[in-house]
Amino acid sequence: MRLYLSQIGALVRKDLLIEARLRERVVAMGAFAVLIGILFNFALDRTAVRPQEIAAGLIWLTIVFGGLMGMGRTFQMEREDGALEGLLLSPVPRDALYLSKVVANFVLLSAVVLLIFGIFGLFFSLDFGRSPLALVAVILLGVLGFVALGTLFSAISAGTGMGESLLPILVFPLLVPMVIYGVTATAALFAGLPPAEVSGSLRMLGAFALISLAGGTTLFRFIVEE
Repeated sequence: MRLYLSQIGALVRKDLLIEARLRERVVAMGAFAVLIGILFNFALDRTAVRPQEIAAGLIWLTIVFGGLMGMGRTFQMEREDGALEGLLLSPVPRDALYLSKVVANFVLLSAVVLLIFGIFGLFFSLDFGRSPLALVAVILLGVLGFVALGTLFSAISAGTGMGESLLPILVFPLLVPMVIYGVTATAALFAGLPPAEVSGSLRMLGAFALISLAGGTTLFRFIVEE
């Protein structure tokens, strides 16, 4: 187990160091989040609708679209350089490679989520102080399930001629539970409801994350061998 975790840790460090040097995905996702926040700020008619009432849905849509921009290139660089074949020939287990990509994507997207909440909190005057821990749990569980699916299907799309453009088509139908329960729980917390009111949504998001991780870990080895 220690060797397995050390292999995952080494691969995660490699991916994060590459991203820290190139900053391709983080800059793209961050710029997208800022632009979407600005566009929504000017597009809403504040005399007809209160921004706080629809902020949860807008935040989750921004997370989904911004996250897909970054996860679409999860395996692209390694396929272009031929490094993926080297990783597959190494003694690193396939599921360790998948989990390392999930962890790296989770770290990167979590950083972008902080920016998204900062942008929407500034423009829409959101109050995060009533149940911050419950809100963090909702976001992290949703993001974990999202990156587990996104990483798996990124491996599929990277091996096709359509590349990143295929990823949204594959992932969107499977993200319906995350969006439904994520938006419901986030909107309830924004409205000042106690964490007990969102316990059902939290359990569903946790189940979504576990199923996504288990499915990705199981199926990844068959995808990369094709």
